[in-house]
Amino acid sequence: MYHYLLKFLLVLLFLFQLSSVLAQTESEKTPVVRHFNGTITATSNGISIIPFFSLGRPAFLFDLSLGGERFTFDPMMRFGMNGKPWSFVFWGRYKLVNNPKFKLRVGAHPAFLFQEREILVDGKPKNVLVANRFLTFEIAPTYVISQRSSLGLYFLNGNGINPYPPDHTYFLGLTWTLNNFPLSETLRFQMTPQVYYLKVDANDGIYGTSTFTLTKTNFPIGLQSTINQKIKSNIDGNDMVWNLSLVYNFANEYRKQK
Repeated sequence: MYHYLLKFLLVLLFLFQLSSVLAQTESEKTPVVRHFNGTITATSNGISIIPFFSLGRPAFLFDLSLGGERFTFDPMMRFGMNGKPWSFVFWGRYKLVNNPKFKLRVGAHPAFLFQEREILVDGKPKNVLVANRFLTFEIAPTYVISQRSSLGLYFLNGNGINPYPPDHTYFLGLTWTLNNFPLSETLRFQMTPQVYYLKVDANDGIYGTSTFTLTKTNFPIGLQSTINQKIKSNIDGNDMVWNLSLVYNFANEYRKQK
Protein backbone atom coordinates (compact mmCIF):
# COMPACT_ATOMS: atom_id res chain seq x y z
CA MET A 1 0.00 0.00 0.00
CA TYR A 2 2.65 2.53 1.03
CA HIS A 3 4.70 1.71 -2.07
CA TYR A 4 1.81 2.69 -4.35
CA LEU A 5 0.98 5.81 -2.34
CA LEU A 6 4.62 6.91 -2.47
CA LYS A 7 4.67 6.49 -6.25
CA PHE A 8 1.52 8.58 -6.57
CA LEU A 9 2.84 11.37 -4.34
CA LEU A 10 6.13 11.51 -6.26
CA VAL A 11 4.32 11.73 -9.61
CA LEU A 12 1.99 14.42 -8.25
CA LEU A 13 4.89 16.42 -6.80
CA PHE A 14 6.84 16.21 -10.06
CA LEU A 15 3.87 17.39 -12.13
CA PHE A 16 3.14 20.24 -9.72
CA GLN A 17 6.75 21.45 -9.73
CA LEU A 18 6.99 21.19 -13.51
CA SER A 19 3.73 23.10 -13.91
CA SER A 20 4.94 25.84 -11.54
CA VAL A 21 8.23 26.29 -13.43
CA LEU A 22 6.46 26.49 -16.79
CA ALA A 23 3.86 28.89 -15.41
CA GLN A 24 6.56 31.19 -14.03
CA THR A 25 8.37 31.18 -17.38
CA GLU A 26 5.20 31.86 -19.35
CA SER A 27 4.05 34.57 -16.93
CA GLU A 28 6.99 36.76 -17.93
CA LYS A 29 5.29 37.18 -21.32
CA THR A 30 1.60 36.40 -20.76
CA PRO A 31 -0.89 36.40 -17.86
CA VAL A 32 -1.08 33.27 -15.71
CA VAL A 33 -4.48 31.67 -16.23
CA ARG A 34 -6.16 29.46 -13.63
CA HIS A 35 -9.57 27.81 -13.80
CA PHE A 36 -12.19 26.28 -11.53
CA ASN A 37 -14.65 24.26 -13.60
CA GLY A 38 -17.15 21.61 -12.70
CA THR A 39 -20.07 19.39 -13.64
CA ILE A 40 -22.85 18.30 -11.30
CA THR A 41 -24.90 15.38 -12.57
CA ALA A 42 -28.13 13.78 -11.39
CA THR A 43 -28.42 10.40 -13.10
CA SER A 44 -30.74 7.41 -13.18
CA ASN A 45 -27.75 5.07 -12.90
CA GLY A 46 -24.25 6.02 -11.74
CA ILE A 47 -21.71 4.89 -14.37
CA SER A 48 -17.99 4.82 -13.60
CA ILE A 49 -14.94 6.07 -15.54
CA ILE A 50 -14.86 2.53 -16.94
CA PRO A 51 -18.42 2.28 -18.30
CA PHE A 52 -18.69 -1.45 -17.54
CA PHE A 53 -18.89 -0.60 -13.83
CA SER A 54 -22.03 1.06 -12.51
CA LEU A 55 -23.76 1.72 -9.21
CA GLY A 56 -27.00 0.19 -10.46
CA ARG A 57 -29.19 2.92 -8.99
CA PRO A 58 -29.69 6.73 -9.14
CA ALA A 59 -26.71 8.86 -8.13
CA PHE A 60 -25.26 12.35 -7.86
CA LEU A 61 -21.89 12.93 -9.56
CA PHE A 62 -19.58 15.85 -8.77
CA ASP A 63 -16.69 16.35 -11.23
CA LEU A 64 -14.40 19.31 -10.50
CA SER A 65 -11.24 20.69 -12.11
CA LEU A 66 -8.82 23.21 -10.60
CA GLY A 67 -5.53 24.31 -12.12
CA GLY A 68 -3.81 25.99 -15.03
CA GLU A 69 -2.88 25.35 -18.64
CA ARG A 70 -1.04 22.10 -17.95
CA PHE A 71 -1.46 20.80 -14.40
CA THR A 72 -4.93 20.19 -12.93
CA PHE A 73 -6.38 18.64 -9.81
CA ASP A 74 -9.61 16.87 -10.79
CA PRO A 75 -11.57 15.38 -7.87
CA MET A 76 -14.53 13.16 -8.75
CA MET A 77 -17.08 12.37 -6.03
CA ARG A 78 -20.06 10.05 -6.45
CA PHE A 79 -22.98 9.54 -4.07
CA GLY A 80 -26.11 7.47 -4.17
CA MET A 81 -29.27 9.55 -3.96
CA ASN A 82 -29.76 8.12 -0.48
CA GLY A 83 -26.68 10.14 0.56
CA LYS A 84 -24.28 7.19 0.87
CA PRO A 85 -20.89 7.67 -0.81
CA TRP A 86 -20.13 5.48 -3.83
CA SER A 87 -16.61 6.54 -4.85
CA PHE A 88 -14.05 9.31 -4.34
CA VAL A 89 -11.35 9.79 -7.00
CA PHE A 90 -8.61 12.44 -6.70
CA TRP A 91 -6.92 12.91 -10.08
CA GLY A 92 -3.65 14.75 -10.59
CA ARG A 93 -3.26 15.36 -14.34
CA TYR A 94 -0.60 16.94 -16.51
CA LYS A 95 -0.61 17.83 -20.24
CA LEU A 96 2.78 16.75 -21.55
CA VAL A 97 1.90 17.97 -25.05
CA ASN A 98 -0.70 20.67 -25.63
CA ASN A 99 -0.66 21.97 -29.18
CA PRO A 100 -3.56 22.61 -31.58
CA LYS A 101 -3.28 19.25 -33.41
CA PHE A 102 -1.95 16.81 -30.82
CA LYS A 103 -2.38 16.56 -27.06
CA LEU A 104 -0.93 14.09 -24.57
CA ARG A 105 -2.17 13.88 -20.98
CA VAL A 106 -0.88 11.73 -18.13
CA GLY A 107 -2.42 11.34 -14.70
CA ALA A 108 -2.61 9.37 -11.48
CA HIS A 109 -5.01 9.13 -8.58
CA PRO A 110 -5.82 7.41 -5.33
CA ALA A 111 -9.44 6.23 -5.26
CA PHE A 112 -11.83 4.96 -2.62
CA LEU A 113 -14.74 2.73 -3.67
CA PHE A 114 -17.35 2.25 -0.94
CA GLN A 115 -19.23 -1.03 -0.58
CA GLU A 116 -21.51 -2.50 2.04
CA ARG A 117 -20.09 -5.66 3.59
CA GLU A 118 -21.40 -7.96 6.27
CA ILE A 119 -19.07 -8.37 9.24
CA LEU A 120 -19.42 -9.81 12.72
CA VAL A 121 -19.80 -7.24 15.51
CA ASP A 122 -20.01 -8.79 19.02
CA GLY A 123 -20.77 -12.09 17.36
CA LYS A 124 -23.68 -10.69 15.32
CA PRO A 125 -23.71 -9.97 11.54
CA LYS A 126 -23.89 -6.29 10.67
CA ASN A 127 -23.73 -4.37 7.38
CA VAL A 128 -21.02 -1.71 7.36
CA LEU A 129 -19.65 0.64 4.69
CA VAL A 130 -16.09 -0.37 3.71
CA ALA A 131 -13.69 1.76 1.63
CA ASN A 132 -11.79 -0.26 -1.00
CA ARG A 133 -8.57 1.51 -1.99
CA PHE A 134 -7.06 1.77 -5.46
CA LEU A 135 -4.17 3.57 -7.13
CA THR A 136 -4.57 4.26 -10.84
CA PHE A 137 -2.47 5.69 -13.69
CA GLU A 138 -3.63 6.97 -17.09
CA ILE A 139 -2.20 7.97 -20.48
CA ALA A 140 -4.43 9.81 -22.98
CA PRO A 141 -3.13 10.93 -26.41
CA THR A 142 -5.59 12.87 -28.60
CA TYR A 143 -5.37 13.87 -32.26
CA VAL A 144 -7.54 16.84 -33.23
CA ILE A 145 -9.14 16.24 -36.64
CA SER A 146 -11.10 19.48 -36.81
CA GLN A 147 -12.65 22.11 -34.56
CA ARG A 148 -15.49 19.71 -33.71
CA SER A 149 -13.88 16.28 -34.09
CA SER A 150 -11.02 14.38 -32.45
CA LEU A 151 -9.68 10.86 -32.14
CA GLY A 152 -8.09 9.56 -28.95
CA LEU A 153 -6.63 6.57 -27.15
CA TYR A 154 -7.11 6.08 -23.43
CA PHE A 155 -5.07 3.66 -21.30
CA LEU A 156 -5.76 3.14 -17.61
CA ASN A 157 -4.11 0.81 -15.10
CA GLY A 158 -5.77 0.37 -11.72
CA ASN A 159 -4.14 -1.41 -8.77
CA GLY A 160 -6.09 -2.57 -5.75
CA ILE A 161 -4.39 -2.15 -2.37
CA ASN A 162 -6.87 -4.31 -0.48
CA PRO A 163 -6.57 -7.86 0.94
CA TYR A 164 -9.14 -9.08 -1.63
CA PRO A 165 -9.60 -8.77 -5.43
CA PRO A 166 -9.63 -7.13 -7.88
CA ASP A 167 -5.88 -6.64 -7.80
CA HIS A 168 -5.17 -5.29 -11.29
CA THR A 169 -7.40 -3.64 -13.88
CA TYR A 170 -6.33 -2.69 -17.42
CA PHE A 171 -8.40 -0.54 -19.78
CA LEU A 172 -7.59 0.48 -23.37
CA GLY A 173 -10.12 2.45 -25.39
CA LEU A 174 -10.31 4.06 -28.83
CA THR A 175 -12.61 7.11 -28.82
CA TRP A 176 -14.00 9.41 -31.49
CA THR A 177 -15.43 12.69 -30.19
CA LEU A 178 -17.93 14.85 -32.05
CA ASN A 179 -18.16 18.08 -30.07
CA ASN A 180 -20.49 21.09 -30.18
CA PHE A 181 -22.28 20.02 -33.38
CA PRO A 182 -25.08 22.54 -34.18
CA LEU A 183 -28.61 21.12 -34.48
CA SER A 184 -30.16 24.60 -34.61
CA GLU A 185 -29.22 28.16 -33.73
CA THR A 186 -29.18 27.31 -30.01
CA LEU A 187 -29.08 23.49 -29.68
CA ARG A 188 -25.71 21.69 -29.62
CA PHE A 189 -25.02 17.94 -29.77
CA GLN A 190 -22.02 15.91 -28.62
CA MET A 191 -21.27 12.20 -28.79
CA THR A 192 -18.25 10.08 -27.84
CA PRO A 193 -18.46 6.53 -29.24
CA GLN A 194 -15.75 4.24 -27.91
CA VAL A 195 -14.59 0.63 -28.33
CA TYR A 196 -12.52 -0.67 -25.42
CA TYR A 197 -10.71 -3.69 -24.04
CA LEU A 198 -11.04 -4.41 -20.32
CA LYS A 199 -9.01 -6.89 -18.26
CA VAL A 200 -9.79 -7.49 -14.57
CA ASP A 201 -7.26 -9.91 -13.05
CA ALA A 202 -7.63 -13.14 -15.11
CA ASN A 203 -10.83 -12.16 -16.97
CA ASP A 204 -11.22 -9.84 -19.95
CA GLY A 205 -13.66 -8.55 -22.53
CA ILE A 206 -14.39 -6.14 -25.38
CA TYR A 207 -17.16 -3.54 -25.13
CA GLY A 208 -18.70 -0.66 -27.00
CA THR A 209 -19.94 2.50 -25.31
CA SER A 210 -21.07 6.00 -26.17
CA THR A 211 -22.16 9.14 -24.35
CA PHE A 212 -24.65 11.51 -25.99
CA THR A 213 -25.08 15.09 -24.74
CA LEU A 214 -27.62 17.75 -25.74
CA THR A 215 -27.05 21.35 -24.62
CA LYS A 216 -28.42 24.82 -25.29
CA THR A 217 -26.12 27.80 -25.85
CA ASN A 218 -25.85 30.20 -22.90
CA PHE A 219 -27.73 27.72 -20.69
CA PRO A 220 -25.82 25.67 -18.07
CA ILE A 221 -28.10 22.60 -17.94
CA GLY A 222 -28.08 19.77 -20.49
CA LEU A 223 -29.34 16.23 -21.07
CA GLN A 224 -26.96 13.29 -21.28
CA SER A 225 -27.15 9.53 -21.75
CA THR A 226 -24.47 6.80 -21.65
CA ILE A 227 -24.93 3.31 -23.12
CA ASN A 228 -22.47 0.44 -22.61
CA GLN A 229 -22.82 -2.86 -24.50
CA LYS A 230 -20.84 -6.08 -24.15
CA ILE A 231 -19.35 -7.38 -27.43
CA LYS A 232 -17.44 -10.40 -26.11
CA SER A 233 -16.47 -10.95 -22.48
CA ASN A 234 -16.06 -13.47 -19.66
CA ILE A 235 -16.24 -10.80 -16.94
CA ASP A 236 -19.31 -11.20 -14.73
CA GLY A 237 -21.71 -8.30 -15.18
CA ASN A 238 -24.61 -6.90 -17.17
CA ASP A 239 -24.52 -7.22 -20.96
CA MET A 240 -25.87 -3.68 -21.29
CA VAL A 241 -25.77 -0.67 -18.95
CA TRP A 242 -27.37 2.71 -19.66
CA ASN A 243 -28.54 5.86 -17.93
CA LEU A 244 -30.27 9.18 -18.43
CA SER A 245 -28.81 12.26 -16.75
CA LEU A 246 -29.41 15.93 -16.08
CA VAL A 247 -26.10 17.82 -16.20
CA TYR A 248 -25.20 21.25 -14.79
CA ASN A 249 -21.94 22.85 -15.98
CA PHE A 250 -20.07 25.83 -14.58
CA ALA A 251 -16.74 27.41 -15.47
CA ASN A 252 -14.64 30.17 -13.92
CA GLU A 253 -11.34 31.56 -15.16
CA TYR A 254 -8.83 33.67 -13.25
CA ARG A 255 -5.90 35.67 -14.62
CA LYS A 256 -2.84 36.90 -12.77
CA GLN A 257 -0.79 39.54 -14.58
CA LYS A 258 2.76 40.19 -13.43
